[in-house]
Amino acid sequence: MNKAHHNPQIATGDSTSPGPAWHGLSADDAIRTLGSDARAGLSAAEAAARLQSVGPNTLTAREGRSWWAAFGSQFAAVLVWLLLVAAGVSAVLGEWVDAGAIAAIIVINAVIGASQEHSAERSIAALRGMTAPKARVVRGGVVAVVPAARIVPGDVLVLEAGDLVAADARLIESASLAAIEKSLTGESEPAEKDARAVSPPAPTDMPLAERSGMVYSGTAIATGTARAVVVATGMRTEMGRIAALIATAEADGPTPLQARLARVGRLLVVASLVIVAGLFGLGLIRGEPLLSLFMTAVSMAVAAVPEGLPAIVTVALALGVRRMARRRALIRHLPAVETLGATSVICTDKTGTLTVGQMTARALVVPGAVGGVGDGGAGASLAILDVSGEGYAPEGSVTVAGSELSAGARAASMRLARNLAGVNNATVMEEKGRWEASGDPTEAAMLIAAAKVGLTREALDEGSPRLAEAPFDSDRKRAAVVRKAGAGADVLVNGSPESVLALCTQIAEAEGSRRMTDADRAAIDAANATLASKGLRVLACAARGLPQSEVAATVADPSPASLERDQTFVGLVGLLDPPRAEAREAVAKCKAAGIRVVMITGDQPKTALAIARDLGIASDSDAALSGAELAAINDAALPARVARTAVYARVTASDKLRIVRAWREQGAVVAMTGDGVNDAPALKGADVGIAMGASGTEVARQASDMVITDDNFASIVAAVEEGRGVYDNIKKSMQFLLGGNSAELLFMAAALLAGLPTPLLPIQILWINLVTDGLPALFLAADPAPPGVMERSPRPRNAAFIDRAFVGTMILTAILTAGVALGVYLYGLKYHDETSARTHAFAALVFAELLRSFGARSETVPIWRMGWRDNAMLLVVVAASFALQLWTHHSETLSSLMKTSTMGWEECIPLMAVSCIPLAVLELVKVLRTTRKERA
Repeated sequence: MNKAHHNPQIATGDSTSPGPAWHGLSADDAIRTLGSDARAGLSAAEAAARLQSVGPNTLTAREGRSWWAAFGSQFAAVLVWLLLVAAGVSAVLGEWVDAGAIAAIIVINAVIGASQEHSAERSIAALRGMTAPKARVVRGGVVAVVPAARIVPGDVLVLEAGDLVAADARLIESASLAAIEKSLTGESEPAEKDARAVSPPAPTDMPLAERSGMVYSGTAIATGTARAVVVATGMRTEMGRIAALIATAEADGPTPLQARLARVGRLLVVASLVIVAGLFGLGLIRGEPLLSLFMTAVSMAVAAVPEGLPAIVTVALALGVRRMARRRALIRHLPAVETLGATSVICTDKTGTLTVGQMTARALVVPGAVGGVGDGGAGASLAILDVSGEGYAPEGSVTVAGSELSAGARAASMRLARNLAGVNNATVMEEKGRWEASGDPTEAAMLIAAAKVGLTREALDEGSPRLAEAPFDSDRKRAAVVRKAGAGADVLVNGSPESVLALCTQIAEAEGSRRMTDADRAAIDAANATLASKGLRVLACAARGLPQSEVAATVADPSPASLERDQTFVGLVGLLDPPRAEAREAVAKCKAAGIRVVMITGDQPKTALAIARDLGIASDSDAALSGAELAAINDAALPARVARTAVYARVTASDKLRIVRAWREQGAVVAMTGDGVNDAPALKGADVGIAMGASGTEVARQASDMVITDDNFASIVAAVEEGRGVYDNIKKSMQFLLGGNSAELLFMAAALLAGLPTPLLPIQILWINLVTDGLPALFLAADPAPPGVMERSPRPRNAAFIDRAFVGTMILTAILTAGVALGVYLYGLKYHDETSARTHAFAALVFAELLRSFGARSETVPIWRMGWRDNAMLLVVVAASFALQLWTHHSETLSSLMKTSTMGWEECIPLMAVSCIPLAVLELVKVLRTTRKERA
């Protein structure tokens, strides 16, 4: 029998190799195909041969670049080369502190970039940690514990509650089996399993969550026992396929911020070369000395480079990280801060992110009360009771149509509560105003609903202790419990509506019961359909009284056949993982900000669509796209389809990655949220991967750029808001820096064209760029996000920092600032010597830049309307920079270092006064521009 190690079904192959649809084969067919034996398993010799053939049952990562190679690649950016030149110039001029500072910034940025490339390897390492280290298998008819790495296709696994599944396997036999597959499917409820073949044979694209005859590597057994034959190991398992996707899922190309900075760098290089070459040629034509020309060219090159820009970008991102952390968003990769602000599409999981992540009873349907559903004739009236309250809050009330319960409805609800609390193995306790539950989520929700009605399990156990039970199994789709009731007992049955109604011959009334009619069944079906249409999971409850004479025999043989007959229908319960209250507001905020929210879930389409419509993600006319439907759409047609789809259900890890890539092909900046292993490839492939910190797996966290500590969609939207603020801060800091650099270039070019002596020396330009420009620019990056930042549309992926408005403001700033400096320089040359004139111009340029930083905080708000408490450090830094500049003019030592002359207050004060001109004009233009827009 065990001679199949050459069978093609177990041959080696990569993770993408197609194989049989094991979930569509019977257990016997799977055993036969794999050349194994359900009782004896494989022999030790056969297992060793297969291990040699297929390799160990482990996950492997593709070999990537070394850390040093990744580090070296960070120096390819144009702006980095430009800064390296600036550092070299500073070193040539003897300015070792400046050269060291620029070099340190470059190295730090390179280290950060290189570290990011290794996140995929860390994700796969986390996957390995989820697999079982050992497993019980049948070898030669004996159950043995072997290392999971030595398991091979054809091995028979022995499973029980608490076990981690070591490989993908087809069930051979099972008893009350349920598996926790949240890491693969995203759904928190244990999935019911049975060994029966799917009939008719299942298609290969059947959603993983619906493959009831399979168990998968990395999942856990919640309840029951089973034996299963291994069908795939290592990289051919579902977990292996995800590992392969993670290794290749990295988002292509630079982040939007990196692309914008690269364009700025190229522009600065071109501008520097043109200006320096032009002025150097003009100097040669005029016969200027070569040494003088060289120093002037060096000065111009230094003036063109914003040396403080990388530091400002890093500080702006770091400050964004700190603000996001206060809003429960932890950033793992620094560029993700700004990329979040450019997000135009958020692909989000449902369970635990848009919803509270806890199954909650939302409605009870009880017979025998006025105000019903359906019109089935006399006595067919059913009342729908609202038990949603505050979800897991103990104070949640029970109402019918918004009114207090009638006596009949209250009696009916208490009768139903006996089933909710009585057929139940969960436990709940009140702690700090909330219910804390353990056990099956559905049973916990039913227990809390019973408590809201007025019946606790403790009270029920005290008055009606449990005598016997017939546990739930997937064949019957119901469970039964016998509880003492007076001298006799009650048989309580809970299960699917179809299975429970098939047992019912009676229907409860306000007092007692009566025979169930076809009209009653129609009314119950209508109530079931009403709850199901809202995405609720519906369970039915029934009961039967046992006389004292039958109790002993029934308890002695509590078989389903003896318990589950002649039942009386007592009600329905509708359950749902409800939307978070703050999620609606967050989705609305996204819409106002022009951000598309897309739900991607492993749940049923009907449930997903109900939640999406409730939150405003989908309209009444929208439909959910299933994983099977998605698989039928080719990659070329998918980008057009995703633009029309708001909800995806029953999707796989590869489906999620395809959706993300299709949006990116359309030019969208995509943020992807997730918590499971199946989310990791899409998290890696998105522009921003967002993992859930409270419920998320380590695999998801390692694949992400950001971790949300409270698993709340509202926290994601808050992070997007902070990201937009960071972009604004970087842009205004850059505009402030380039405006100052342009002023220096224009001033020096005008002086050279006019045949004047060089107005600024390299040491003075470096001082302006790194100290008097750089420090205020750093603290411009500390401004909080401005009001209304979430009321504008997202920036396109290819939007540039330097647009027409940016250039217009930069040119005006340069003309005003250079004009003031040139006027002061000309005045100094006329009435003082060259050194004094240069000193006056240097001081005027510094003062003008420092004052201009106040207005640079906003493009629309004048300085007298700005809130200074939000950025008091800018005031401190400007004041300190003023004091430092004044000190250089009053200290002979510093004056000698800066190659300036000393100045008294009688010179400084007029210079400060004239330096206010650029700020005053720019603020006037700001007011006029804003007024014109308001009138338009």
